[in-house]
Amino acid sequence: LHEKSRLGSWSSLLNSDEPLIYYYDDVRTAYDIFQRGVQVSNNGPCLGVRKPNQPYEWISYKEVSDRAECVGSALLHRGFKPSHVQYIGIFSQNRPEWVIIEQGCYAFSMVVVPLYDTLGTEAITYIVNKADLSLVFCDKPDKAKLLLTSVEKGETPILNTIVIMESFGMDLVERGKKCGVEVFSMREIEELGRTHRQKPIPPKPEDLAVICFTSGTTGNPKGAMITHQNIVSNASAFVKTTEKTFMPSSDDVLISFLPLAHMFERIVECVVLCHGARIGFFQGDIRLLMDDLKTLQPTVFPVVPRLLNRMFDKIFGQADTSLKRWMLDFASKRKEAELRSGIVRNNSFWDKVIFRKIQASLGGKVRLMVTGAAPVSASVLTFLRTALGCQFYEGYGQTECTAGCSLSLPGDWTAGHVGAPMPCSIIKLVDVQEMNYLAAKGEGEVCVKGPNVFCGYLKDPEKTAEALDKDGWLHTGDIGKWLPNGTLKIIDRKKHIFKLAQGEYIAPEKIENVYLRCEALAQVFVHGESLQAFLVAIVVPDPETLRNWAKKKGFEGSYEELCKNKDLKKHILEDMVRIGKESGLKSFEQVKDIVMHTEMFSIENGLLTPTLKAKRPELRKYFQSQIDELYANAKM
Repeated sequence: LHEKSRLGSWSSLLNSDEPLIYYYDDVRTAYDIFQRGVQVSNNGPCLGVRKPNQPYEWISYKEVSDRAECVGSALLHRGFKPSHVQYIGIFSQNRPEWVIIEQGCYAFSMVVVPLYDTLGTEAITYIVNKADLSLVFCDKPDKAKLLLTSVEKGETPILNTIVIMESFGMDLVERGKKCGVEVFSMREIEELGRTHRQKPIPPKPEDLAVICFTSGTTGNPKGAMITHQNIVSNASAFVKTTEKTFMPSSDDVLISFLPLAHMFERIVECVVLCHGARIGFFQGDIRLLMDDLKTLQPTVFPVVPRLLNRMFDKIFGQADTSLKRWMLDFASKRKEAELRSGIVRNNSFWDKVIFRKIQASLGGKVRLMVTGAAPVSASVLTFLRTALGCQFYEGYGQTECTAGCSLSLPGDWTAGHVGAPMPCSIIKLVDVQEMNYLAAKGEGEVCVKGPNVFCGYLKDPEKTAEALDKDGWLHTGDIGKWLPNGTLKIIDRKKHIFKLAQGEYIAPEKIENVYLRCEALAQVFVHGESLQAFLVAIVVPDPETLRNWAKKKGFEGSYEELCKNKDLKKHILEDMVRIGKESGLKSFEQVKDIVMHTEMFSIENGLLTPTLKAKRPELRKYFQSQIDELYANAKM
């Protein structure tokens, strides 16, 4: 026992010292996951889509399986060989064809390489070359045009085949011919496979399944190599953790809208498919998601914190009187008392009187929600747990451990942590002496080991060695802390630390998270330099709260006018420093001056990654002149 606690922690759900690799004896690969689904579904509905204002239309498990084998057979006929590692690109939003192509690849031991819009043209070109993608499936002609342009410029000579899911004109076929690229429709590929049908050549657990390119906050994307065992162990661990309170069945329905190019959504879909349940895809427009939810009535709803915050704001925004807000708060507190004693329900007096409408807005049948990918505030999570009255898990992980390595346990509905180690993972904390985090005090860098840990980055031994040590531990770059109940709390980030002139170590993300508690602010970028003695920040005031906040301080005007007001800036800076003090920031961690910026950092303007993390080098470059001015003014 002493040895275990010294090493770290693993799941309290296991009877043995070995991490969980699989839950079902006959499910060892992602191919097996789907085959089990075909069996247990009794050929029920599998994948569904809808047109605007229409009900969902479904295709059955057998049809998905049949079409997948046709796609795989067509790839074989076109010269792809399962005996070699063969990479197939998918450049598409979530839709049935995504899953059909993925399963077609798995049936013949081929490897899926997802591409996604928000990576940007440069990164897509980089991935096509890095993964030797000679064939890419696209959902829309626009994406095919983008790929053809890179071939025409001589940037991606390897690419010779594009398959398009939606209808397109002959001009694209002609354009492809001129630069040596064959352009097919999805229907043509399926027909080709039907004519030259082959028997599946299933993969082994140790074979690669996916190369998941992560959009780093610095440099080119890195291709995380994920095996079938990685996927199965992670999905199995989720089922094991939730088995007593949530066991999926063919009656379950998942709403698919989080990007399939990311592993979080993929693992959730694996869990659902393994149990013969249904996946309904959103219409492709996040603004129509609420309409899709009402029509689909999902039972499983994976979300990201950004959406949770939006839901929370909307609920309180619609409570337009102080009485309504008080009632929401009061009802939430009553249900929170139930949560603390492990009761999760949606049929209490408070549900019927206060929360019924909120639950109906998600279709009224949600029984499981799971969130991850970024921190979510304890108050938002606790309120939504009470309001929605369903099993609501928060997890933590990264692509390099397939998706999750820790998850909240059923019955522990407290917030402010990311749960306990999942049954597939061993977690230990390692000293980060320069930041004064010591494992002996239960703090340090989160390191993960287990069958869900990836096997390295594609053709990048240097980056692989940075992430995986010789004993197979994944070094996450996140700083964690063990809480008394055995759960893990993420408290800091190691990667972006820098020194100030006096040698003090600064972790900017920790400071930004503190300042984001300021009611008037939506976004914060904290900056410091080794030749400067103090920190500065670029802040984006919250367009929804700034005017009310400013009014209380005696300031009037439009959002733009308020952002230019120097006196209001002083008040915001004072509020930041006050909150920093209350949160225990040291004096050298407090910013000395700020710039108020009116445009949100976003994926579109290149300042956030697709997973909404700050691109620090880009932010620094973008705001360099304002940063220089802040430091120059301080010397005057």
